[in-house]
Amino acid sequence: MFVDYAEIEVQAGCGGDGHVSFRREKYVPKGGPDGGDGGKGGDVIVVADENMSTLLDFRYKRMFKATPGDPGGKAKKSGHDGENIIIKLPPGTIIKDADTGELVVDLKLDSGQVIIAYGGKGGKGNVHFKSSTNQAPRKAKPGQPGEYRKLELELKLIADVGLVGYPNAGKSTLLSRISEAKPKIADYPFTTLVPNLGIVRLDDYKNFVVADIPGVIEGAHSGKGLGLEFLRHIQRTRVLVYLIECTEADPKLAYELLRGELSLFDPKLIEKPSVVAINKIDLWDEQARKGLADFPKDWLFISAVTGENVDQLLSRVAKLVFK
Repeated sequence: MFVDYAEIEVQAGCGGDGHVSFRREKYVPKGGPDGGDGGKGGDVIVVADENMSTLLDFRYKRMFKATPGDPGGKAKKSGHDGENIIIKLPPGTIIKDADTGELVVDLKLDSGQVIIAYGGKGGKGNVHFKSSTNQAPRKAKPGQPGEYRKLELELKLIADVGLVGYPNAGKSTLLSRISEAKPKIADYPFTTLVPNLGIVRLDDYKNFVVADIPGVIEGAHSGKGLGLEFLRHIQRTRVLVYLIECTEADPKLAYELLRGELSLFDPKLIEKPSVVAINKIDLWDEQARKGLADFPKDWLFISAVTGENVDQLLSRVAKLVFK
């Protein structure tokens, strides 16, 4: 099951309390203070795991706690630090503070380990409070509380190219032809219910990642269809491929409406380099093919089913990805 949004709570460990004790040895009847410091509380750490592709696990576990530090001991012994807790997340996960909306981290494979909640400092033992006027202090500091946060996790797939189009435009068929991905394909709308990724390998040993998202419908920017759930997954892409079905009554209008939906969701989307491809031309008869001159000259005409002109599409996309 693909899940790309979750809310969790994290609690870093509290610091251990400082200790109050006095040195007691034979022949040293009035030993000074020797209470040790408390250990530091454990941190909450996140790290990207390339083996993860969904936030499903966080639907069932929402609270994550690091352990507290141990209290200080006698003979100036410090308490052990609490153990950190490491949360593994899919690459591309954006973590925000649920209360303020502040971005905490945009997690990528090269982000390393990122502390998102700090453990509390350990308290000072009474050895630190000895002075000329107080040779036997009976006070120590308690450990500080660990940081608590409510967080929102939002997964945005990391891909170079995004396929966008209306339901049943042939995006999944195209993805299966140009990559090893095997998305579900059928002749009815909304066959694709989750994003799919495929790696396109070119002859010159270059490759790029393509994302196929569920079809966009009018009103997708406001959540209609599967809009808001998956439009976020093309925000990271560098290039967009607009796939328009050749049987559309007005392909030019369909293209403009599609761009309009993307613009209403995120205006930056329509600023991305793009290629327009009219798909399913295997359904065209000779009379329909004579009308190609009516379309913009930079539009491509392909058939994901037969492979006609798909190489031209990949060549055009590769130039934009690697320029």
